[in-house]
Amino acid sequence: MKDILNFTPEMSKNYSQYLKHPVFKVASEIVTEENLEAYVIGGYVRDLILGRPSKDIDIVVVGNGLDLAKKIAKKLRVKKVSTFVNFGTAQFIYKDLDVEFVGARKESYRRESRKPIVEDGTLSDDQNRRDFTINAMALSLHRDNFGDLIDPFNGVEDLQKEIIRTPLDPEKTYSDDPLRMMRAIRFATQLDFKIEKKSLEAIRENAKRLEIISKERIVDELNKIILSDKPSRGFNLLFSTHLLHEFFPEMVALYGIETRDGKSHKDNFHHTLEVLDNICETTDDLWLRWAAIMHDIAKPPTKRFNKQVGWTFHGHEDLGAKFVPRIFKRMKLPMDAKMKYVQKLVRLHLRPISLVKGFVTDSAIRRLLSEAGDDVDDLMKLCNADITSKNEYKVAKYKKNFELVVEKLKAVEEKDRIRNFQPPVSGQVIMETFKMDPCYEIGQIKAKIKDAILDGKIQNNYEEAYGYMFVVAKELGIETN
Repeated sequence: MKDILNFTPEMSKNYSQYLKHPVFKVASEIVTEENLEAYVIGGYVRDLILGRPSKDIDIVVVGNGLDLAKKIAKKLRVKKVSTFVNFGTAQFIYKDLDVEFVGARKESYRRESRKPIVEDGTLSDDQNRRDFTINAMALSLHRDNFGDLIDPFNGVEDLQKEIIRTPLDPEKTYSDDPLRMMRAIRFATQLDFKIEKKSLEAIRENAKRLEIISKERIVDELNKIILSDKPSRGFNLLFSTHLLHEFFPEMVALYGIETRDGKSHKDNFHHTLEVLDNICETTDDLWLRWAAIMHDIAKPPTKRFNKQVGWTFHGHEDLGAKFVPRIFKRMKLPMDAKMKYVQKLVRLHLRPISLVKGFVTDSAIRRLLSEAGDDVDDLMKLCNADITSKNEYKVAKYKKNFELVVEKLKAVEEKDRIRNFQPPVSGQVIMETFKMDPCYEIGQIKAKIKDAILDGKIQNNYEEAYGYMFVVAKELGIETN
């Protein structure tokens, strides 16, 4: 691995030279004065060895973690310490770090719940309960052995081999807390590691156990996969282990190729992953990445075969837009502007592509700008990512045509100021002019003025729109005197 520290045998035993932050200095002083056992543990140690930045420090104390947190915070002049007595944890923010304390514990589980029965324990007990070997490593904070690595499950070796492995029997580890299966795939995706064979088999065996995990926790892990550099790694693992089948059946339904009369359609599951990876090269925005995931989600129910043209998916963009709120609600994703944004991009994702295929008119460009509004740039990113084919010449041709559409969008927007526009003549002006109350005809006049601007019949200004208002009123049989 490129970023992993260049170890010597001595370095692999002691890391005191890397624990320079004041939090560690103060913690060591207090731990030593009071003759306590306390250790930096988990993700901070893993990321330290990998050479990755980390803002979260977890400190495990053999004894009372809350008391140690308060003493360290006092010496660091931290005013606010959040304590969670029921969980035996405490937390505070110091400068750029989020520091959390917990008493060492051992856990046992009941099959119907992932919430453990907790007892006080030793460091060894606490390391045994950790999810993966690379998250079970600890560094001592006592002055006598400050920075010494306690690594009972060879986590350093697994980092060097790039392996995700559980400290204890994976079958029991995943059955006890099925969320660990999602975490295994998340870490494998983020770090580009492989999941150990026994562990991977145990995930497949326990996939159904995911049903006891809340949707919020599942989606929290899923979003971290989506925000990784190459999310397709994670989705392929979720699919092959059948975890995806447990919470996202609509995406599973995209998988596979059907052939009739020698005509086949593309595998829409792998196409979706290709689009997702493509868009990750241009954006870190979670919801634009979700739009890539959802853009073809309604292809399975709209799939039809025609002997003349082969496979079609007519209307999948409109049906897909209807799927978005249903899926977001079930998966406990936000039902707010973020959902509406994804829905809009799914509904419009074919529009720029259709412009690429045919003659690009100013009218079509105006309508796209009007409907997409401020999201038009993101829509274009999505559509560009959606240009996929094994035929490199075909992709190059589409990309070139796509650039022409982008240039046309800029030119029309600059000339006509259409993005997010409302007709220059308001409904209030129309009602006052014709002395009418709100009614169907008022809406028709306003809509026809807007269409006239989008079609280029009149310019986007008050004078021309006001004059056209009388033309439309006359057509509708409204008295214009």
